[in-house]
Amino acid sequence: MQQQAPDSHTFSPPPPGATAVLVLADGTVLWGRGLGAAGAAVGEVVFNTAMTGYQEVLTDPSYAGQIITFTFPHIGNVGANIEDVESTTPAVRGALFRADVTQPSNWRATRPLDAWMRSNGVVGVSGIDTRALTRRIRESGAPSGTIAHSPDGTFDLAALRRQAADWPGLLGMDLAKEVTCGQTYGWDESLWRLGRGYGRQEQPRFHVVAVDYGAKRNILRCLADAGCKVTVVPATTTAEEVLAHRPDGVFLSNGPGDPEATGAYAVPTIQGVLEAGLPLFGICLGHQMLALALGGKTCKMETGHRGANHPVKDLATGKVEITSQNHGFAVVEESLPAGVAVSHRSLFDGTVEGLTVEGRPVFSVQYHPEASPGPQDSHYLFKRFVQMMEQRR
Repeated sequence: MQQQAPDSHTFSPPPPGATAVLVLADGTVLWGRGLGAAGAAVGEVVFNTAMTGYQEVLTDPSYAGQIITFTFPHIGNVGANIEDVESTTPAVRGALFRADVTQPSNWRATRPLDAWMRSNGVVGVSGIDTRALTRRIRESGAPSGTIAHSPDGTFDLAALRRQAADWPGLLGMDLAKEVTCGQTYGWDESLWRLGRGYGRQEQPRFHVVAVDYGAKRNILRCLADAGCKVTVVPATTTAEEVLAHRPDGVFLSNGPGDPEATGAYAVPTIQGVLEAGLPLFGICLGHQMLALALGGKTCKMETGHRGANHPVKDLATGKVEITSQNHGFAVVEESLPAGVAVSHRSLFDGTVEGLTVEGRPVFSVQYHPEASPGPQDSHYLFKRFVQMMEQRR
């Protein structure tokens, strides 16, 4: 149900049964049926092509400031549970669905997705023509929009449009401070296994400090599963504070927002760790800020990469990995200094998907090797990090 507002931005009344709406900054109105929390939120409208793992997607801190359009039509069928979350409090602004959410049909479900979204304050709209919206985003870039759910079907469309038009967008926005941890803590939970649930790392071989720019839990689990004691520190932690933990290696996590904005305080920390010569592994936002710390630049992408089916080529081996991704910024290859090499490349658009530093135990990838959700082709990267720590001992 789509309505293009005229230049005067006068709006027609909602169609019968409409209890939710998405209003874009240009005045485009998409009506639907509300689910989840009542209320309104503004953000960048993006799409995710993953066919499974919607609960992990909705709790990924990297989606702070964004409204997710799910391209797969049947979202919510397996319900929700307390295990498949990547953060305690979802940072996503809202979610858009093609079909109505049905009752859950999965043995691990503990509640319907609608109830889970409502309890977590996430606004949702079903009945959206997600194919048309996705096509628009692909052709014109990710727009700003306001998502609203009102059970009585009453909306101030002009106000919602102004809210979307006035939103500044993610360029120049530091969101890591909004999703990072409030204090340092230890992590020992390892990967989930059928019949056993999550395990514990009780005999770690290495100590890793993970800088939390919006870290997903399964990343920390992968580090623990690889034999690491993990100390998680806030995004604003200094190099001196990181090194005071006497780690064997340092991990730079994923996160939301513009890497150049977050880099104002993160880059000096990363440069201090580089000077100390410790093994360093970064993913997603951590990958982008490592590039900045090495002298490179980043840029905003038109649509970004969000999904669980992105092919990436390892340039050293020629191997192609199917990867899980969620990012709207990319490293500018031409800006990389001598000694910094591109290790992985996207087979969708050729963008930089990984970096290595000549002669140093430092590497990064743009995608999500923890595979939550997504394929597990890239789990080997955690073993590579451990091998670097072994070689340094």
